[in-house]
Amino acid sequence: MLAKVRSSAVVGLEGKIVEVEVDISPGLPNFFIVGLPDTAVQEAKERVRGAIRNSGGLFPMRRISVNLAPADLKKAGPSYDLPIAVGILLSSEQVVADVDGTIFLGELSLDGSLRHTNGILPMVGLTKERGFNRVIVPMADAKEAALVDGMTVIPFNSLTELIACLRGESPMPEFVSEGLEEAPPVFTATNLSEIKGQEHVKRALEVAAAGAHNILMCGPPGSGKTLLARTLPSILPGMTNEEALDVTKIYSVSGMLPSSTPLIRQRPFRAPHYTISSAGLVGGGHVPRPGEISLSHRGVLFLDELPEFGNDMLEVLRQPLEDKTVTISRVTGSITYPANFMFVGAMNPCQCGYFGDPFKPCTCTPAMVSRYQKRLSGPLLDRIDIFVDVPHIDYEKLADKRLGEKSERVRERVKNARLVQRERFEGLKVITNAEMSPAEVRKFCATEETAQSLLRAAMKQFYLSARAFHRILKLSRTIADLEGSEIIRAQHVAEALQYRPKSML
Repeated sequence: MLAKVRSSAVVGLEGKIVEVEVDISPGLPNFFIVGLPDTAVQEAKERVRGAIRNSGGLFPMRRISVNLAPADLKKAGPSYDLPIAVGILLSSEQVVADVDGTIFLGELSLDGSLRHTNGILPMVGLTKERGFNRVIVPMADAKEAALVDGMTVIPFNSLTELIACLRGESPMPEFVSEGLEEAPPVFTATNLSEIKGQEHVKRALEVAAAGAHNILMCGPPGSGKTLLARTLPSILPGMTNEEALDVTKIYSVSGMLPSSTPLIRQRPFRAPHYTISSAGLVGGGHVPRPGEISLSHRGVLFLDELPEFGNDMLEVLRQPLEDKTVTISRVTGSITYPANFMFVGAMNPCQCGYFGDPFKPCTCTPAMVSRYQKRLSGPLLDRIDIFVDVPHIDYEKLADKRLGEKSERVRERVKNARLVQRERFEGLKVITNAEMSPAEVRKFCATEETAQSLLRAAMKQFYLSARAFHRILKLSRTIADLEGSEIIRAQHVAEALQYRPKSML
């Protein structure tokens, strides 16, 4: 007898419906799974056999053929355990039930218990789009599945409970969500008030946060670059529901989502070490998975000791910084992940770290300094909006017991600037000033006459590229938003120009 059960696969951050066809026929006992299964899917044979036996069922000692359709889609992960087990129970007539309109997702233990499965949110989201109204998942994933509005989520702890419900021996336990819960903070940011001095750097961070601009800090060791970068999450506004769901999808697919509180509300802050591989940074692998740049989506990607990252790794950042997505190509196809993050870099001015320092002499030769600084290519630097020097802090400032402005006050200004941008870009795909295209720059970046004169002079004197010109206008728009000005004035342009690197002016 042939039985059909529907499940779902994750391709990138999207789900695809998979039909699990189970046929039990006379012949020598054997168990085949076809349809491009990976090792984890092939191993489902032993998990399903043990789970059915230990759940009070009878595993058929006949020829069992399982087809995962469509056959040209690579199937990965253990989420097919449950639909295969249900298909075998239906095909062997141990269970008689109508499973049309129901999606089955879950990994089985040998004792029949259902375990947490990665990628539940994107898979359930797809089933809703395809017209399915009911999904059966492990109890550990019920809260995550319930994030999709309009879906009937039925969670189970074990295959035994599911068999009893399918036989009509007990009612289906529909999950009732108690509202969206926030995941505990995965990163505790430093408060801006704890940092002594560096007022101009704090201002640059505020501007960067208000418009989601990329920023690069340069200074000697111990000047506070890393600490300043770690304060950035404390001045960023919270994510909207749409942003939170986008980020949660990425962490769900990556297996990094807390099962108890599945919705991520805190903006991600990722700080990979420079020894990371290219696949770890941009994503990839035999079965493509999101990398650090996608895990930073709608948050912050902080690269400390930026020139120490490999040249190939830095150059691969150019496309995500411009397009806000990253595409991973394989022979079997291409997968695109979102990568709309704030890029924050920190570097020393030279290899010893003291080039240009007034207190400690530099031990590098001019050739060494030049070689070190040239590790960052011009096209990469052209994609960074704000460049700021971080000098040594005087003793008087370090010893001062007074606290600076708290992050909460700065966050309020940043939040107000972001609200202005959200209203401005309503109906568009753009959310922040940094995401504006040239057409949107022309439409929304109106400047007064004196500001135009200043821009014209800067273009002629410093030979700015078209990209640099647009980035200065976007930055000026953010500074004007922080001030509450509808038009870009000369002082806004002047401040934006001051954030250009001295070597590029």
